[in-house]
Amino acid sequence: MKLTVFGATGGVGQEIVRQALGAGHQVTAVVRDPARLPVSGAGLEVFRADLTDPEVLRPAVAGRDAVLSGLGARSRRDAGVAGRLTRVVVDAMAAEDVRRLLVVSAAPIGPAPEGEGRLDRAARGIVSAVFRDVYADLRQMEAELAGSALAWTVVRPPRLQDKPVTGRYRTVVGGFPRKGRFLARADVAHAMLALIDDAGAMKQGVGVAY
Repeated sequence: MKLTVFGATGGVGQEIVRQALGAGHQVTAVVRDPARLPVSGAGLEVFRADLTDPEVLRPAVAGRDAVLSGLGARSRRDAGVAGRLTRVVVDAMAAEDVRRLLVVSAAPIGPAPEGEGRLDRAARGIVSAVFRDVYADLRQMEAELAGSALAWTVVRPPRLQDKPVTGRYRTVVGGFPRKGRFLARADVAHAMLALIDDAGAMKQGVGVAY
């Protein structure tokens, strides 16, 4: 497949690029600073751009089978970037009639898992309060997608870890795995790539966790 990856220098984005190349896909990595992308290989095109103008991004998404985004706040100070930057990506895709988009959000944005225990419920409330600006930004991003004509999927992981890919995790379309507390960034990327052709995940939030 021909894929475009936004947020390619971030933890999840790097893994999407690395795993997609390993699977034999053609990958266009959109970055502001190519020096920050430590991934290389046959099939990789690096597209240098900032995400302020959809017109500039149109060549990066034109003719692609899917677009995957790891865009998001790296800290609470960056709250606001996910909604703003994703809007530019959506506009560029709409202009080129590219439909499939997968993005990373966060577990607290979606519904609580069925049978959630008191401890997990309390932890969810604390985390949501601490990161409320970041989560407000992600809710805005998800609202932008819901109002678009794209075939989108929002992947909602819990606390992220820097560990190797396992491919062993649980997914719940429209919900979240019970007692799912952690997930490696590499497995977030793995899940996103696996969901590209999943018709049941389109226009849905998908909870992913160990």
